[in-house]
Amino acid sequence: MAEIRQTPDPLRIASAVLLGAMIGVILFLIIAIIIGFFNDRMGMNIPLHLLALENITSVLLLVVFMAACIGWFVHLVLVTPPTEPAGPEPVMDEDRED
Repeated sequence: MAEIRQTPDPLRIASAVLLGAMIGVILFLIIAIIIGFFNDRMGMNIPLHLLALENITSVLLLVVFMAACIGWFVHLVLVTPPTEPAGPEPVMDEDRED
């Protein structure tokens, strides 16, 4: 029976944080482009730009997406057990030397 580890590997946590940050930024860019498209087409004045440093709404949206994605990936790391090697590969008849 496999041993259940209480704490996940720090490398898995670090990779979850990095992946969550990247996915959060990508989601922010997609949402900002969609909102910008509707803003231009409909003549609305939605204060959201791709330049996050010029607008507090953009910064807040970016932080929310990054925090949500990082939290989701860290949660997945915490509830998913690490994969274990299956063991030695079986030797096929063609590969075996007599």
